[in-house]
Amino acid sequence: MIDAENLTKKFGNLTAVEDLTLHVDEGEVFGFLGPNGAGKTTTVRMLCCLISKTSGKAKIGDYEIGNSADQQKIRRIIGLLPENVGLYDDLSAYKNLDFYGRLYKCTKEQRRERIEYFLKMLGLWDKRNLSAGTFSKGMKQKLAIARALIHDPQVLFLDEPTASLDPEASKTVRDFILELKKEKRTIFLNTHLLDEAEKICDRVGILKTKLLAVGTPEKLRQSLWGRKTVVQLEHVNDAIVAAVKRVGPRNIEIVDNKLVIDVSNPEKENPDIVDAINAAGGRVQLVTEVSPTLEDVYLKLVRG
Repeated sequence: MIDAENLTKKFGNLTAVEDLTLHVDEGEVFGFLGPNGAGKTTTVRMLCCLISKTSGKAKIGDYEIGNSADQQKIRRIIGLLPENVGLYDDLSAYKNLDFYGRLYKCTKEQRRERIEYFLKMLGLWDKRNLSAGTFSKGMKQKLAIARALIHDPQVLFLDEPTASLDPEASKTVRDFILELKKEKRTIFLNTHLLDEAEKICDRVGILKTKLLAVGTPEKLRQSLWGRKTVVQLEHVNDAIVAAVKRVGPRNIEIVDNKLVIDVSNPEKENPDIVDAINAAGGRVQLVTEVSPTLEDVYLKLVRG
């Protein structure tokens, strides 16, 4: 649904996005991670036809970014939650959404149904007749998400959708995104909240002007760290360590009375490790697997 090949954007001598090659499947929730200034928002603005690309190619569905004949077609099939929500403060929440629905030529019945559905889903239905200017920043954020969906887009771009939201409101938005996922919409999510990305996204890409890595959170963790088994013992001695090494693990680290062991297939290797420890006179208290977080992966990649 979203394809980019060597997509690049320069502002004078500054390269904001360099040689981005990326594919996002239809119905996928894709998380775009990176520090401030990494090029995430610039990428979204190019894909949404808000700024021109410097070089490279990109398509949304069958339509090409940079092709003037395709720009309006792209805008009809995408929805965008930008960094700055840009609502009409003097209009009510309902009239804001109705106005944008008219711009997208939604019928009166479509506008009525969708406005009620989205405002109820986001907990704003009781506030529908209040002017948007009286809303908190978090409430405006949720209203802007509803606005991005009013024309029933196939592809949804969300730039920091839970920014400024309290924990309860953030969960409401996350649950809402997961509901949209069930509808097979393609969602491109810019976020710096790694826990949020791990809960929502099918795959993530880590950007720092260039794309550093892309994959499922689980595959990224394994590709950078592998898998490690932690065996907590009553006591560790040289005989136990030697016995475990004979089983064949690649690397063993001793931390207090724990053995941290690199393994390829813990489901297969752990029983042999425990048997070796027992045979050497060791007493196993606990066996666990240590797994890096998405934050660990992110920081390792971004720091180089």
